Amino acid sequence: MRGRDSTVDRMPDPLSATSTPEITATLHRRINDWFAGHGRDLPWRSEDCSPWGILVSEVMLQQTPVSRVLPVWTAWLDRWPTPQDLADAPAAEVLRAWGRLGYPRRALRLQAAAAAIAAAPGGEVPRTAAELLVLPGIGTYTAAAVACFAFGQPEVVVDTNIRRVHARLVSGRALPEKSLTAAETALARDLMPAPREEACRWNASVMELGALVCTARSPRCGECPVADLCAWRAAGMPEPHYRPSGQAWAGTDRQVRGAVMAVLREEGTVPVAGLPQRATAAARLGAHRPPEDQWERCVAGLVADGLARWDDDGPEATLSLPG
Repeated sequence: MRGRDSTVDRMPDPLSATSTPEITATLHRRINDWFAGHGRDLPWRSEDCSPWGILVSEVMLQQTPVSRVLPVWTAWLDRWPTPQDLADAPAAEVLRAWGRLGYPRRALRLQAAAAAIAAAPGGEVPRTAAELLVLPGIGTYTAAAVACFAFGQPEVVVDTNIRRVHARLVSGRALPEKSLTAAETALARDLMPAPREEACRWNASVMELGALVCTARSPRCGECPVADLCAWRAAGMPEPHYRPSGQAWAGTDRQVRGAVMAVLREEGTVPVAGLPQRATAAARLGAHRPPEDQWERCVAGLVADGLARWDDDGPEATLSLPG
């Protein structure tokens, strides 16, 4: 951990960490310096990574850990190094390549974004958040992150890790609110450094601090470069103001849909009629055997989302990946 700055040590109250430009500048310096020495060497952070590679990483990393994304991202960029390459690919191959990253609609949305990019003059990833937001499936966070990390635009990037660091460091709370609030966005904007390059580095630095040190369950405060300024620690590290609840999985529609998609990726088709005929998919669900209404709901949902298609009608109907 970096040594303390004398300017900060004279401050009697860590809760005032952002009350002066000097203290805010100290936060910027310490956290950015920490990132320079401790940030992970990820391929989408490389100077030679294309804007397209950064866009792919941001979509894949949504609700998915880095360890699962890394091999898929590498294979994806080897196979489809440009938006045009992905736009031209069969949807079935795109879904197979997505593998077990989860939320496979992201794969189709990314392909739709690739098609829109390829169809535009120049076929290049847009440079600004406003232009990126026009792309199919690209939301506020992804647009800001790509504009910042790919093009050096000083956008306010606010993900779960950043929100958690801000909540503890400045607001004195163990966790951020359950969903992003206007106050959290305003705080993130207020904390941004003014210089363009420093602002972009700050976004990446705070995000990494939240991912590696200021984690949700077991924060490693002894490794934090701004622990002495943390309002949450100064308040005695109070418990969260709500009880976080994890997403259920076993027996849910998500589990059933995931089992069907796994079979579609690996075997090509899934029988639809009658549980005995769909034993391959059901076997992936462990003890859960979906009732008929759940099975039908999940199958219909996959078709409606464009993730699967009917190959035939009647009792011998099967599902397959889209063409």
